[in-house]
Parts: sequence; structure tokens; C-alpha cells
Amino acid sequence: MPELPEVEVVRRSLVELVAGNKIVEVAVSWPKIIKSPEQYEQFQDALKGQTILDVNRKGKFLVFLLDDYALVSHLRMEGNYSLHKNEDPVEKHTHVIFRFSNGEELRYRDVRKFGTMHLFAKGSEWTVPPLSNLGPEPFSDDFTLEYFKEKLMKTERVIKAVLLDQSIVTGLGNIYVDEVLFRSGIHPERKSKTLTNQEILTLREQAAATLKESINAGGSSVNTYMNSHGQSGTYQNELKVYGRKEQECYRCGSVVQKTKVAGRGTHFCPNCQKNS
Repeated sequence: MPELPEVEVVRRSLVELVAGNKIVEVAVSWPKIIKSPEQYEQFQDALKGQTILDVNRKGKFLVFLLDDYALVSHLRMEGNYSLHKNEDPVEKHTHVIFRFSNGEELRYRDVRKFGTMHLFAKGSEWTVPPLSNLGPEPFSDDFTLEYFKEKLMKTERVIKAVLLDQSIVTGLGNIYVDEVLFRSGIHPERKSKTLTNQEILTLREQAAATLKESINAGGSSVNTYMNSHGQSGTYQNELKVYGRKEQECYRCGSVVQKTKVAGRGTHFCPNCQKNS
């Protein structure tokens, strides 16, 4: 699943590709992707004549800003956007097509059909789900040390579960939580409320630093991720624990282990990340 860095890279490529384009028609072949309005025909009708002014992002959500609306899109597991000419063959699993006045099309393809799209009156998108349910991003001014510590001290959950909770901090998924915890020297099964002030500070700093580094590298291309230019990222080459089960730890030489925490496959170094 694309996490914050990958979605940010997609956002940047979409700004380059479609900002300023006017929509003349929208074709929806899998209506379940459209979550609001309830009738997908209303979605299609509302977007006719709208111009894409910009593309923003919150956490893992893309926010297309139009003349009168905000289109909130989540890629889920394998959703992706790509730009085509009208006459280009339509690939299998293409479920939504935005046709522009310049003869191009923005196509949304999703093999698993898990992606979602919500259409809201512009300005209201932040006050209703899904965006209203999200916590601050790791490099947001709202993600203060005081805020983070308060959230950690109020829960009995392990730290990995808390970092995956998008209502507490948004944008971190399975890959980057494993990486951030390794960089912070914290075991994924540590109870959140047992972390020291220094550990919380380190965790907060490493969360922001890891995501920024990945964005600069174009994201992590594991599984099927590519940006809207069709380009892969390179940060997967920098991952220290994720996907490295039974390989030597880069830091100490111990064997990287994999277990299940908070229902997710979890990689960690038992020497660098002691559960104490």
C-alpha cells in the first residue's frame, strides 16, 4: 500500500500532468469506488466543466482541488493514476476515466478495486470523514512533542499499533513504522506508555526524517508502486529492516526477525530493539 512518501510523489507528478486541465466527461465503470455522492451519476455530472486547479494531500489521501469541488482519493493497495491520449487503448482494471478538453485522459486503475473517491463542496472536505478523522502528519506543526506524549501515555497499546493509528499520526504505514522504530531503537511491542521522554523525542524526529528521505528518493517501490509518470522510487534500497527477515542487521550483525504485531507483519532487530 502506498504510504505518505509515495502518495506525495504521486501528488507532485499529478500537479505536473493535470493541473489546469478542464474535465469534459467522467466515465465510471466500477461505481463502488465512488463513496460520495451516493449515486455515481451525480459524481460524473458534478465534475463536467470543472478545472483541476491543484492537487493537495493529507496523509495517504490525495485531494484534487477543482473550481467548486474537492475530490478526495485514496489509492489503497494498488490504485494508480496515469495520463493518456484519448485514442490510447484502455488497460484492464481501469475503473475511472477523467476526459479533458485537450484530448487527454487521466485514468484510475486499481486491480483490487479497494480505492475510494469522495466528492465534497470545496472547503468542506476537511470537516467530514475521511479527512476529519486524520491526526497530524509527522512533520506538521501540530505534531508537537506534547501532543505525541499525551497520546502515548493514554493508551495500553504497543507502540507499533499507535503509530499505525491514522487518527493519532497520519501517513505512517507498515513499511515506515518498522523503519522508524528501528532507527529509534524501540521494539515494536513496547507498551507506548513505557517510553521515556528521550525515546518519544527520538521517535518523533525519526518519523519526520524517514518520510522526508523517502520522498526525496521518490518513495519505496515495493510491489506495484509507481508515480503518475510511470517511474519507480528508490528508497526500498535504503530500508534497514523491512523485508529483510533472516538477514544480518546493518547495524550490529544480528539476524533480523519477523513477527506479527497489531495484525501486521513486523520486522525488527532483537539486539538493536530490545523489548525492555
